Amino acid sequence: MQYFSGKTVWLTGASSGIGLAMAQQLADAGAHLILTSRRAEVLEQVRQGLAHPERHRVLALDLSQPEQAADQAREALGDQVIDILINNAGVSQRSLILETDFDVYRQLMEIDYFGVVALTKLVLPRMAERRNGHIVTVSSVAGKVGTKLRSGYNGAKFAVIGFMDSLRAEMAEHDLVVTSILPGFINTAIAHNSLAGDGSALGKEDPDNAGGISAEECARRSLEAIAAQKAEVIVGSGLSKLAPLLQRISPAFVRRMVAKR
Repeated sequence: MQYFSGKTVWLTGASSGIGLAMAQQLADAGAHLILTSRRAEVLEQVRQGLAHPERHRVLALDLSQPEQAADQAREALGDQVIDILINNAGVSQRSLILETDFDVYRQLMEIDYFGVVALTKLVLPRMAERRNGHIVTVSSVAGKVGTKLRSGYNGAKFAVIGFMDSLRAEMAEHDLVVTSILPGFINTAIAHNSLAGDGSALGKEDPDNAGGISAEECARRSLEAIAAQKAEVIVGSGLSKLAPLLQRISPAFVRRMVAKR
């Protein structure tokens, strides 16, 4: 994809799943990557496995503490120009509201919403000054349709889509591109890493995600949408791809459907 060739792309959540697949495909496309997740040693392994590893760098951050992460990134990046920011890092949830600790909701918002806001605000001033840049956030179909067991995840993803819509409207006068990616069911370890009601990792597979498209296919479709400078795109198959459309056409039907699942 020529769009990414020679550009500096800051990619969060780069160590696994969709992020890892994006990193591999972006490197193959000639991008210069800044790879972010929590663990530097894992990111270094990722970097070494990419095409032209010397072009890429590792920036480990803990986005559950977004203000601190933004401060660390500001110091590490200095005056480096970021052409494209891809906010991909995130954590999901699998627990009933009645059984979910309040701290779990806060953690979901810190990572999935405030982490996006913090890093976006970090790169935005220079992009606006240059009148050149692209902000991308990997949200979710869960940001359009609320379901059982994902109340905190739904809330954070709804919030981030709203933030991105406002960002797009405000950045139009600065000629910046803003893209929201909404994956449906993707076959990754997201369910294993999801938060249970007490904040521990769920540690087991979700049948919905296990039956979804591959991370590689999701990354390919997402990067094609980014290269085409689309505002918003749903990536997935089956019911997870159709759900936002059904929500618009017949919200009462969707409410009944999700209550029965």
